[in-house]
Amino acid sequence: MSTLLINSITKAQQPSINPLDIDLTNYQYPYPVHFIALNIQGEALKMAYMDVKPSNANGHVVVLLHGKNFNGAYWGQTAKVLSENGYRVIIPDQIGFGKSSKPQYIQYSFQLLSQNTKAILDTLGIKMVCMLGHSMGGMIATRFTLMYPESVEKFILENPIGLEDWKVKVPYLSVDKWYQIELKEDYNSFKKYEKESYYHNTWKPEYEELLKVEAGWTLSKDYPRIAWNSALTYDMIYTEPVCYEFENIKAPTLLIIGQLDRTAMGKNLASDEVKKTLGNYPVLGKLTHELLKGSKLVELDGLGHVPHVEDFDRFIQPLLEFLKS
Repeated sequence: MSTLLINSITKAQQPSINPLDIDLTNYQYPYPVHFIALNIQGEALKMAYMDVKPSNANGHVVVLLHGKNFNGAYWGQTAKVLSENGYRVIIPDQIGFGKSSKPQYIQYSFQLLSQNTKAILDTLGIKMVCMLGHSMGGMIATRFTLMYPESVEKFILENPIGLEDWKVKVPYLSVDKWYQIELKEDYNSFKKYEKESYYHNTWKPEYEELLKVEAGWTLSKDYPRIAWNSALTYDMIYTEPVCYEFENIKAPTLLIIGQLDRTAMGKNLASDEVKKTLGNYPVLGKLTHELLKGSKLVELDGLGHVPHVEDFDRFIQPLLEFLKS
């Protein structure tokens, strides 16, 4: 039996996972999805976003930026509570992610993703926002805040990646190498990585829901295009650290840090000695808090990489307090 056939059988037997098309047209988001048209590096692309409007608006807007292994849908509960508290909530899917276009060829940068996010806000006529980024979204939120300081009322990071410079600790992998690694991913490999890095070797049904897109895409005929975009964004994350520029951010800042998070890109490529130092969020949170002068640090004991999914009440309380302060 061929390796390809064995892999196909293995993927087909994965629990509760349905094939998903490249634009997630068969995956339901919690709110209606809108699109803006973008022309980037010669490609006509569309960028998806949700716009959740409150029934009793308080005049403030919160932008929620997703992480690399996620999409805007996992912000559903957060958007609901924020809108109930009067906030308009904008939730983009970055180009290359979720329901947005997956380019054939593109040079990714955090500047580009920030410009795209600003294009949504400009389309909607929104001038001022509270910018919240989780995981890779934290790197985008940081770059956005540095590029458009006049547009950021408040700045929030939830277990962001990029609090350390991996290129000085982790061996470099080319885009082609990342691509080959991504092509081999499946439900089991995604779950293993996330269980160990995100969820401190625990697993709950709600984590399974977050796997449906990643794993479902591996069953798609278009998975090579998705894997290619993933490889390009890995290279962006590796080569464009933001940790040296936190001191330049002047907006009021909140750090929400799950203390059991051990996420670090390329950790498995590092030596055993270096590996022990990577993704140490209790240390990284404090260091970043010192760099972001006047920031508030909320340390959530017992939680990992995705506090707003792991224990929503413990996440939303300090967020609302900060936004209302």
